Amino acid sequence: MTSSVDGLVSGLSTSSMISQMMQVEAAGQTKLKTKVEKAETAISSYLSVNAKMKSLKSAGEAVGGLTAWRSLKATSSSPNVTATATGGLSGMAGTLTFDVTSVARSQSTILPVSDTSAEGALPDKITIQPGKWSPDADNDGVDEFTAVGDPVEVTVPEPRTAAKLTAAVNSATDANGATLGIRAYAVNTSGNEGVIQFTGMKSGAASGFQITGLEGYGKEGADPKTTSAKDAVLTVNPNTESEYKINSTTNTFSSLMPGVTLTVTKEEPGVTVGATTDATAISDKMQALVTAANEAMAEITAQTKYDLETKKGSPLTGDFTVRQMNQSVLSMISNGLSYTKTLNTDADNDGTKDTVTVDFGSLKQLGLTLSKDGSQFEFDAGVFGEAYAKDPAAIQEAGMAFGTKVRSFADTQMNTVTGVMTGRKNEIKSLNDQIDNWDIRLATRRQALQRQYSALESSLGTLKNQSTWLSGQLSSLG
Repeated sequence: MTSSVDGLVSGLSTSSMISQMMQVEAAGQTKLKTKVEKAETAISSYLSVNAKMKSLKSAGEAVGGLTAWRSLKATSSSPNVTATATGGLSGMAGTLTFDVTSVARSQSTILPVSDTSAEGALPDKITIQPGKWSPDADNDGVDEFTAVGDPVEVTVPEPRTAAKLTAAVNSATDANGATLGIRAYAVNTSGNEGVIQFTGMKSGAASGFQITGLEGYGKEGADPKTTSAKDAVLTVNPNTESEYKINSTTNTFSSLMPGVTLTVTKEEPGVTVGATTDATAISDKMQALVTAANEAMAEITAQTKYDLETKKGSPLTGDFTVRQMNQSVLSMISNGLSYTKTLNTDADNDGTKDTVTVDFGSLKQLGLTLSKDGSQFEFDAGVFGEAYAKDPAAIQEAGMAFGTKVRSFADTQMNTVTGVMTGRKNEIKSLNDQIDNWDIRLATRRQALQRQYSALESSLGTLKNQSTWLSGQLSSLG
């Protein structure tokens, strides 16, 4: 609030004087605000460090988890069979030979007609029976149809054209209100001549149907012609005592080989697919762990460094908790690897499995080393690949143990930093409470100064009036 008696009598800029005095009064509050800004900057730096630690934790989990070591590379001997590695815990290396006995297809039923636009040329109703197709058992050249569920009667509205028939089929529903899973449409093949086609919307033998009521309504009294729905069928280990068949309603098989999905496009005998452990994918995860560790150390260095030339520090320069993290990270390499392994025995019959401590030794065996200046991790994929090829089980066990160690370390560091941040946040809250109290004190002080100077101006005005009156009185006596 600005004084309303600014220099009326004294000629002084009382509002300016008050503002200057308030700046002095607010010095304590200004210091508190500076502390808040520094604490908020520190929290931002802590968050940056924790973000890198989170990435390191994720990289450790990836190496420490079994999924990484079950990465597969899939191959196929045929261009008509695609083998795709899907990985996962169930993935296993191996080979398999089979015949593609059948590929999946949806049912197609067609009725050739002389004029697709002719009115009254079709029946007033047809019946569609859902069911399942089976291979031709009696060798008459026709697959066997078995009805499943209730038939659906479809009424064809006048004038009973091909368009009316297909629209009625497409909108028809069964007793449960579900659509029939059939798409009907008319195709002109030459002029008005064409076909009415009914196509199943799903492939597989169980998605079949049978249409009655169209017999004799085709061109020159023709009946509908049907290509039955079929499953894709693989005959595994053909012509051996261990031969067996596996069916799929689509041309994709996801359960035949653990961790591998097969897609077939053509019937073909003697196809061989294989799955081998993808050492490159595992190596990539090891490299990702090293990269995450180096990025975490770089972030810690940036947030804690001190510039001797400018004599300026970073937000966390004085924070020993964060500064020591780099040395802890580096120690994970330089100290080698020891881990506890659970055995499948219970020698002392105490109901728990026995454990043993494995002293794996230097992590150079995993391709992990420190840089020449000792400031970073380095990873040699070639060394790792050779070691893994020589003894996959031992390298997998050690690699998973190291990944778990890194994950646990990163998690501990994140929790520590989070605890420090919580303390800083509490500090900021306390400081902000003090700042709010200062606002009240400063407002009260300003009002007091304004009243004081206003009273001064009023007193000076009274004295001035009295001086003027006395001067007048003295002049009248002369």
